[in-house]
Amino acid sequence: MEETTITQTGSRNRMKFIMGGAMIVAAVIYLIVSSTQASAQYFLTINELVAKTDEVADRDLRISGAVIGDSIVYDRDNLLLTFDVAHVPGDNADLDAEGGLAAALHAAVVDPTRSRITVVYEGPVPDLLQNEAQAIMTGRLDSEGVFHADELLLKCPTKYEEAVPEQVSGN
Repeated sequence: MEETTITQTGSRNRMKFIMGGAMIVAAVIYLIVSSTQASAQYFLTINELVAKTDEVADRDLRISGAVIGDSIVYDRDNLLLTFDVAHVPGDNADLDAEGGLAAALHAAVVDPTRSRITVVYEGPVPDLLQNEAQAIMTGRLDSEGVFHADELLLKCPTKYEEAVPEQVSGN
């Protein structure tokens, strides 16, 4: 009788330990999933953004496009920057097919048939903001189809293109 009681007590303690461990694992999984979903952003090209306007309105987004230089307007009093961006392929194979990033950015700016959107950014004008620069922006699309950027990163491949041969040759 004594042996049966000890075995039952040991089984209960083991079961409590397993249940407690399972609850801790479940809590950790829940925290990981909920924090990932809360900070998730969609990374879209301009074509994808235009096609999914209703689906992605008022969601955190990251988009990329070519800056159209003639559209740049800056209100110094309100630190409000407005410009248009045109679609640039997001796939490296498509960029290579267009002759590289610099050629793809140029093609995007001069081709009026490519999808375009207006971007509004509040803050100082970045130094690299110019025609045919690649803009990578984080923000939200409003109901009017205007993208309100919270973060604005710019790449200007033509600025660095000339330095590449010197770097390769070791000069």
